[in-house]
Amino acid sequence: MKEALSILFLVLLVSISEAAVTKPNSETFLRCLRYRTNLENPINDTIFTPDNTTTFLSSYVSYTKNKRFTSPNYQTLLAIVAAKHVSHVQATVGCAKSNGIQIRIRSGGHDYEGLSYMSSVPFVILDMYNLRSIKVDVSNKKAWIQAGATLGELYTKINDVSKTLAFPAGVCATVGAGGHISGGGYGNLMRKYGITVDHVVDAQLVDVNGKLLNRATMGEDLFWAIRGGGGGSFGVVLSWKINLVEVPKILTVFKVNKTLEQGGTDVLYKWQLVSTKFPESLFVRAMPQAVNGTRRGERTIAVVFYAQFLGQTDELMAIMNENFPELGLKREDCQEMSWLDTTLFWSDYPAGTPTSILLERPSSPGDFFKSKSDYVKKPIPKEGMEKLWKTMLKFNNNIVWMQFNPYGGVMDRIPSTATAFPHRKGNLFKIQYFTTWQNANATELSLSQMRELYEVAEPYVSSNPRKAFFNYRDMDVGSNPSGVTNVDEAIIYGSKYFLGNLKRLMDIKAKYDPENFFKNEQSIPPVRVI
Repeated sequence: MKEALSILFLVLLVSISEAAVTKPNSETFLRCLRYRTNLENPINDTIFTPDNTTTFLSSYVSYTKNKRFTSPNYQTLLAIVAAKHVSHVQATVGCAKSNGIQIRIRSGGHDYEGLSYMSSVPFVILDMYNLRSIKVDVSNKKAWIQAGATLGELYTKINDVSKTLAFPAGVCATVGAGGHISGGGYGNLMRKYGITVDHVVDAQLVDVNGKLLNRATMGEDLFWAIRGGGGGSFGVVLSWKINLVEVPKILTVFKVNKTLEQGGTDVLYKWQLVSTKFPESLFVRAMPQAVNGTRRGERTIAVVFYAQFLGQTDELMAIMNENFPELGLKREDCQEMSWLDTTLFWSDYPAGTPTSILLERPSSPGDFFKSKSDYVKKPIPKEGMEKLWKTMLKFNNNIVWMQFNPYGGVMDRIPSTATAFPHRKGNLFKIQYFTTWQNANATELSLSQMRELYEVAEPYVSSNPRKAFFNYRDMDVGSNPSGVTNVDEAIIYGSKYFLGNLKRLMDIKAKYDPENFFKNEQSIPPVRVI
């Protein structure tokens, strides 16, 4: 890694900064949109402007998942274009570029730091939620999915035509395919089949010149970059062509809690030693969370173990009894169900919840929240865990948890350079830290507490650099102002997200977007190696 970074510092270390822009005339931009589209696919009803406060605000908020970012900046947000046709995307790119307006691309609205719909310089939101078609080809085990379709819609569509096909993506049904796939989204099939970008075989992309490209016309370099490097630095991903994977008709899941008083720390320590060595068909997530204790006013940590096995209960029980008896798994803890039903299980829906809930799209944000991430290469000692528990219990009334997502399996066999997503062999597990709160007045304290938890974890996680997961966007790992891309700063956050792949991503950016039109606070800079 040090060698890769030394190469990066041979780049032209100049700031690619844009002079402060006076607010463009939004009418000029809107006229441009109408000029560049035709009556066959009218764009008027896809445009929301601050002039109509009600529809503008509801459009903005409906795909804003983090309550920290529910107030649009009326000084900088000129319009929201909820594209319904490829020509709307092309026009938005062309008109924003010609008018000196920044563009932010939103598919499901789950960007943890709001970078897909926030900016402090004049910008427009290109909202993809209307572009949501899904076509499943059962005979060839493939599907085309547009960027604005959600994972819940994809899973339902696959299940409608096959009970033994699936896609190895995440468990949150409302996540948009555009951002989830481009950032290297993962799920509970990861140890068996890898992650989303390992199954992308084609894509449609609108580039900086407004051209619609596919894999053949964009070239292998750009196709490599958008698979894990985040599409937002390179263009607008319209759709993905994906390979589907085989799953049995019946899977087995379980959920078992172990509080500290029940030996949760010891059980979790053993989990670290065995979770990457289980058969690839078994994925066991460990989730420490702060909960109410048995005594009134008392708080403790409960470690919740969620598991999914591509097989039936008898075989799973044999594996667990041999490799992880400390968990004390009982047959009655196990439930057998279809792959589609497991998505409800992972989302903690009550048994019997209809799968139609996977098609729902919330129209308002959830809570205020903050997330961070880490990768762990060697087991965290018990004293380290105890320091983490002590820090988590300081969060007062906040909901706070960590997810330990195990690696191993096929993830150890896919080269780190196969796609732009680099986090492969050598990881025991990935951590997601998460806290939510209800009151805006608690924001600063909550963010401070999350930073403290992250600092306590530092001795036990990856280092030089301390790695981070791009889809768990975190401004604390480094960022630039909205209208500036400083290469030194980009190397700081880019090396954490993309490791040794950053240099190639920067080269590709320089080739396909040399003027840095597609940018945000954590985008990839267009700089070539000397």
